[in-house]
Amino acid sequence: MKIIILGANQVGVTLAETLAKESNDITIVDSDPERLRELKDHIDVGVVPGNPSHPDVLERAGGQDADMIIALTDNDEVNMVACRVAYSLFHTPKKICRIRASAYFSSEKLLGKHGIAVDVVISPETIVSTAIAQLLSLPGSLQVLDFADGKAQLVAVKAFYGGPLVGQEIRLLRQHMPSVDTRVAAIFRKDRPIIPEGSTVIEADDEVFFVAAKNDIRACMGELRRLDKPYKRIIIAGGGTVGLRLAEAIESLYQVKVIERNPERCKELGEHLNHAIILNGEASQRDLLIEENIADADVFIALTNDDEANIMSCLLAKQLGARKVMSLIYNAAYVDLIQGGEIDIAISPQQVMIGSLLTHVRRGDVVQVHSLRRGAAEAMEAIAHGDASSSRVVGRAVQDIDLPEGTTIGAIVRGDEVLIAHDATVIESEDHVILFLVNRKHIPEVERLFQVGLTFF
Repeated sequence: MKIIILGANQVGVTLAETLAKESNDITIVDSDPERLRELKDHIDVGVVPGNPSHPDVLERAGGQDADMIIALTDNDEVNMVACRVAYSLFHTPKKICRIRASAYFSSEKLLGKHGIAVDVVISPETIVSTAIAQLLSLPGSLQVLDFADGKAQLVAVKAFYGGPLVGQEIRLLRQHMPSVDTRVAAIFRKDRPIIPEGSTVIEADDEVFFVAAKNDIRACMGELRRLDKPYKRIIIAGGGTVGLRLAEAIESLYQVKVIERNPERCKELGEHLNHAIILNGEASQRDLLIEENIADADVFIALTNDDEANIMSCLLAKQLGARKVMSLIYNAAYVDLIQGGEIDIAISPQQVMIGSLLTHVRRGDVVQVHSLRRGAAEAMEAIAHGDASSSRVVGRAVQDIDLPEGTTIGAIVRGDEVLIAHDATVIESEDHVILFLVNRKHIPEVERLFQVGLTFF
């Protein structure tokens, strides 16, 4: 697939690296020639310097025969104009646009083909705030992913000493929970992926991914670690767009305080929030945190756009007694360094966004993609179509499907029913199939499995 990515920022570069490894023809456009030269030295992609929204620049990037344009610059207007130009001049089949300002979402006519001609809008702040809200809904989780409109979930937890299943074989999970059907999709042990089998023994500190119906998730978590009490008191450091979106989403569910250094921004927050308490000050001020009873806070979440400030305020909050601390980290190199120490969860906006973007890039009827383990693995939801003669999966038992190495089918959602995949489970047409891939190089093979043969038509 020929894809043009506009913007050599962290999200654009991360996406380009991911797609280039999957044998796509990638070209990156950016107005900074020096940044493109550095990029060209370590990624096998084409680069075109220039204004990403200018017609001549898009033409030099190969706009006339591109399958897709993904506008990811930090400027909403540049992204929107580029999509319009691509549609008007080149009839580009698919146009994905990153838009931050919520004012642009007020009219569907604005974004449609008679307007800006955007096929898919990506709002990074909304995606990130939604991911954090899901973590808050399941205390103790490292990642929470919804599939099939929330009917099934894939959850990552760290196994602790004392968990009922820790030190035992996975096959005993059914004995521990006879009324709950679940499947361990993958295990990461010291950053190394392990494909779980019945005889696999779960060890303390393993990062375990399991899939189950949404209502059964907490019971599954209890097999691997002591269940955390539900959160009540949340402190958010940073009242920017992400902080505001998160506060709006959770203020009716928890006691929320937002710390923001800019007095004018505090006034704006007060106009949008109904229940949250807004505090003007520095989140790294020890006296302010003590005064606001940080020791009673269940979660402290640092959401400024400064990695170092986020890290330091989290460390201070943890030292002063905050039960859990989460930090937004823009520099991907920092994420693995800090998560799991004093900072409980490090959230990479790039990786959270990549999943949403990949959903619209994947071939076959792929409706959901999530990047896992900072891009080391991927979870995918694909819809099976056709029949036994036109499909490689429909009418076949899971054990008879030729899955690539390192790929497992975790669950199948059929209507409103969540079926945990076992060897004898037969896939039917229109099933939503949830797959887990620990080796992303096999993604094209999985995509081909869910592409319907011509006989179906």
